[in-house]
Parts: sequence; structure tokens; C-alpha cells
Amino acid sequence: MPNIKPISDLRSYTAVLDEVAQGSPVFLTKNGRGRYVIQDIADYERHEAERTLLTQLDYGRRVADERGILTTEQVQGIFAERFAQEA
Repeated sequence: MPNIKPISDLRSYTAVLDEVAQGSPVFLTKNGRGRYVIQDIADYERHEAERTLLTQLDYGRRVADERGILTTEQVQGIFAERFAQEA
């Protein structure tokens, strides 16, 4: 169940902050509408890492769409060729 509080509860901010835990953010409303979120730093860092990963995956997908994709055999051939040149 989401923890939703009016922003006026921040007058006693320590009580609100005590309710914030990993996986359990506190949502603050202003004039009856959702406006802010207070969350644990570990949740924030995980969210940012997920966002970065999704951005990189999207970039990889777009590059694959533009340049085409290689089969497993083609990739193995490229590595075999490079390995043979180094030997």
C-alpha cells in the first residue's frame, strides 16, 4: 500500500523521514494531487542504474536497426580472423 501524505506533514519532517525505507517511498501531495516522492538512496541509485541500462540497450537496438545484426557464425568468424592475425 503506498504511503501518501500531504506536504503539510513535512512540518514534522523527521516523522515523515522515519517512514521512508528501502522499497517503501513516501509520496507527498500538494493541493490533493501527487507532487513529490521521498525515497531511500539505494532505491534511487537502483532506479538510475536501471535507467542507464535501458538507455544503453535502446542505443544498441537502434544501432542494430541501422547497421544490421550479425549471426553467431559471423561473430565467431570475425574473432577467429582477428585471432589468426595476432598469432
